Amino acid sequence: MEANKNDLLNLIQTNFSRLSKGQKLIAVYIMNNYDKAAFMTASKLGEIVGVSESTVVRFANALGYSGYPSMQDALHELIKNKLTTVQRLSMSDDFSDKGTLLKKVLKSDMDNIRSTIEEIDMTNFDKVIDSIFKAKRIYIIGLRSSTSLASYLGFYLGLILDNVRVVSFGMSDIFEQLLRVSDDDLVIGIGFPRYSRKTLEALRYVKEQNCKIVGITDSTVSPIANMSDYTLIAKSNMASFVDSLVAPMSLINALIIAIGMREKNEVTEYLSKLENIWKEYNIYDEKDKPYF
Repeated sequence: MEANKNDLLNLIQTNFSRLSKGQKLIAVYIMNNYDKAAFMTASKLGEIVGVSESTVVRFANALGYSGYPSMQDALHELIKNKLTTVQRLSMSDDFSDKGTLLKKVLKSDMDNIRSTIEEIDMTNFDKVIDSIFKAKRIYIIGLRSSTSLASYLGFYLGLILDNVRVVSFGMSDIFEQLLRVSDDDLVIGIGFPRYSRKTLEALRYVKEQNCKIVGITDSTVSPIANMSDYTLIAKSNMASFVDSLVAPMSLINALIIAIGMREKNEVTEYLSKLENIWKEYNIYDEKDKPYF
């Protein structure tokens, strides 16, 4: 069985006593330098520690991983949650050249979208859409860096449906805004590393109320996915101290469009009314309108 990727350091500590001498050197290095080890090949890690590449591979196997790449994936998950913004910034030294920086960041975002496309579960995607239409009320919560994603989703869903509420910091507490949730409602929880504790606490509360939860997050082993009835995965691998939210935004766009197309005739009628209101009250700038 594949090891639990969310618990690498505990795995090392639990298995430490039965590791070989060389494997213990690897274990100590990883526990003290997991942020560096995550980006090393098996050969490089062995060189740094002073053991052979095959010893590194056997170390991964000893922890229950199918190979070094699987353990490295676990390391990547680990640093998403444990690195501070200062540590993440220090990993960006090779971005000092502006041309290199631009290309690397854009390529990283492209890779995130590509990985999201490859791993998306279309059956799950359809179930999420069904659950949105079945819900009596829809609550959307995403805090910290995910606030913009939650607001964006809430804005467009609010144009299509009349039962959408965005939960956010404001005059009332998060829990006050969720006080009336029931098993007829749906909560969409959005969170990416480093996961907001308040978002997780809110999702635990609504789960206790038997409310259905849709999670939009970066991994099937994220704490949000663990609490969700349905999970949509969008990759957000970081290029630096800034989280990459390009793939999550693209996934949310797809979700909004799919919901709009499901009720196309009704949505078209509603949006036509909105267009008349926007025009009457000059909501948007008209290109042919003089500025004087």
